[in-house]
Amino acid sequence: MEETQENPLEFNSRIDLKNLQEAVEKIKAELGKVIVGQHDMLEMLIISILTDGHSLIEGVPGVAKTLTAKLLAKTLAVDFSRIQFTPDLMPSDILGTSIFNVKTSEFEFKQGPVFSNIVLIDEINRAPAKTQAALFEIMEERQVTMDGTEYKMQPPFLVFATQNPVEQEGTYALPEAQLDRFLFKINVPYPTLEEEIHILENEHHRKDAFVLDSVIQVLNAKQIAEYQHTIKQIIIESNLLKYIAAIVENTRTNANLFLGASPRASLAIMNASKALAAMNGRDFVTPDDIKKIAPSVLRHRIMLTPEREMEGITADKVVQQIIETIEIPR
Repeated sequence: MEETQENPLEFNSRIDLKNLQEAVEKIKAELGKVIVGQHDMLEMLIISILTDGHSLIEGVPGVAKTLTAKLLAKTLAVDFSRIQFTPDLMPSDILGTSIFNVKTSEFEFKQGPVFSNIVLIDEINRAPAKTQAALFEIMEERQVTMDGTEYKMQPPFLVFATQNPVEQEGTYALPEAQLDRFLFKINVPYPTLEEEIHILENEHHRKDAFVLDSVIQVLNAKQIAEYQHTIKQIIIESNLLKYIAAIVENTRTNANLFLGASPRASLAIMNASKALAAMNGRDFVTPDDIKKIAPSVLRHRIMLTPEREMEGITADKVVQQIIETIEIPR
């Protein structure tokens, strides 16, 4: 009898990640029925779900920001709500309001559209500051306080927001406190020539079929909670925790930056790196996971000095310089 030799380089995961990986591949396959390319955006949005974090999606009009978020929500068997932000939108339009009930002679709280599981906010920078501020509590604490009463959100609760970086007329810059509550800021580029041809071919062959009807549900709320718990079990060595801390610390002392990242950024990098590792079938984080995640976590949390902005330097370029400067743990 021949003895089967074990490959010393073969890796056996200490945590069962098979179901999680299969679910992720199914979600990608469902979205791939409609969305062409945009692999980084899809990956970051799935990580957002696995780490229970909100995402800000930025790109020019027409690159499928809103469509992708709607399709992703359709793969989940949870409630979905879409809010179109406008300059005249009030906080009560989002959160809800107390209405007097004539029959009971009491005020009753009528919940707003934000009371859902997946909330898509389209053109988030169209609403004024007071409406933006209404999202602070619900994004961080997953609750709404109205007339002294706390209303808890049912898990999962995730905000996917879109904004257009080009148009400035009729828009309001998001407060730093709100930006910091987003796990990721995902930049969506134009498709390549080959991808654009593929988009045209798909639309031509689709005829009258409605794109949302082609996507089926993959995960329910219970499964999402289980996978979120699994992500927390992913192993990360202490030297990698120091690596994350060093990257974030550098943003606070960097001469190119006026504002550095907060400890919330360090936690975001750690948790998102764990999710990326799990999606790749590993029960441990590597430096490459951190290097891939860091730009999306940091780009909206740092602020360039006026001099560097005038020179045309971008936040992504500074983050890349920081990553190259910090020694990678061995």
